Amino acid sequence: MSFSSEVKKELTQLDVSDGVMIALLRMNGTLGISNGLSLSITTENATTARFIYGALSEHYQIKSEIKTHQKTTLSKNRVYTIMITDNVSEILDKFELADSLLLDHGVPDSVKFDEKLRIGYLRGAFLSSGSLTNPENGKYHLEIASYYEEHAADLQSLLASFGIASKVIARKNKVVTYLANSEMMIDFLSLIGANHARFKFEDVKIFREMRNNANRQTNFESANIDKTVNAAQSVIEDIRYLQTQDKLPENLREIAMARIANPDATIVELGQKLEPPLGKSGVNHRLRKIKALAAESRQK
Repeated sequence: MSFSSEVKKELTQLDVSDGVMIALLRMNGTLGISNGLSLSITTENATTARFIYGALSEHYQIKSEIKTHQKTTLSKNRVYTIMITDNVSEILDKFELADSLLLDHGVPDSVKFDEKLRIGYLRGAFLSSGSLTNPENGKYHLEIASYYEEHAADLQSLLASFGIASKVIARKNKVVTYLANSEMMIDFLSLIGANHARFKFEDVKIFREMRNNANRQTNFESANIDKTVNAAQSVIEDIRYLQTQDKLPENLREIAMARIANPDATIVELGQKLEPPLGKSGVNHRLRKIKALAAESRQK
């Protein structure tokens, strides 16, 4: 099961609300006028189809019939259609959807000015056409697809009313409202009540950040080790050169021999091996003198 499907399954286990149903009917519903007025709600998600059918029957006492058929496109997905033929006009009036399904392509005004309806509508919108990449794949992306730009822009405004910043982009024959910020996605999951998915998302995000920090630390330490080894080898070459020229001063012999014997030691570790021990600045001072003497000797 995909991560999006897990989120939708969790959402269908929450209490039914008017906002959720308005979104599902608005975004998935189609009016028919053949042999009388009918309303059909279509989805390719079996869990969502069962949720709509059950909610209409148990919560709103609306009689419907569920049908399935196979797509003829390459994907060949199964399509679920919930058909309502009785009292359709009353249902449209109840959910203030008559204009939305015929003329108005945005979010119904009744939703925009009611916080509870806004939350429910966003939950229903994700159930209708939302998707969320699995955070374990390393990418964070959440989107809700709309058929109309006006509706996508309204979704963006609904999200903004809860402090969630989103963007809108046209993609093929749809307009997508999307989130690319992981913190905003966590806020969205929390807002629509998908708390189990939110906790899983947060756990994966924290684990990935810890792993990335550990990798960065390891890379940093490896780079420091390489730098130390390279610097040590350079000094060792200078020491051996001065030895062959018999130009290594007596006062630098102890640090020179310690460096040759401990090529991997850090400056601090090298200072601890001297008698008496020498601090970091003292060791650096002596090694710089060795390099300066070697450079001067080579120039001559």
